[in-house]
Amino acid sequence: MHLAYPAVLSALLFCTGLYGVLARRNAILVLMSVELMLNAANLNLVAFDVWLGRAAEETLHSGQALTLFTIAIAAAEIGIGLAIVLAVHRNRGTSDIDKLRDTAEGHEPDGSDTPATGTAAEKAEATA
Repeated sequence: MHLAYPAVLSALLFCTGLYGVLARRNAILVLMSVELMLNAANLNLVAFDVWLGRAAEETLHSGQALTLFTIAIAAAEIGIGLAIVLAVHRNRGTSDIDKLRDTAEGHEPDGSDTPATGTAAEKAEATA
């Protein structure tokens, strides 16, 4: 098989993952998109390892070994990422990234732009 086929497939996978990271609001879908991007890199590693292995007399299969490390790191990343998303969802009640960003910046969760810091008297004066 020619090298262009896995390279094009890898580029399509990577672009799909990149679109998912930039366009999605759900944190779990963002993690799945990151996994697509890592799998695109793994496909490139294996394809180039096979392609370069044909030219060399001694084959070390370093691309395939690096792919195994990447798969192990990706599995740990998705496990820790899902645990964090579940903990945030349990505490905040949502996994929507935009809403989490608003609460992290100090905005009220109902959409008003009053700061979330200050005493109760200051909040009462701000709303009055």
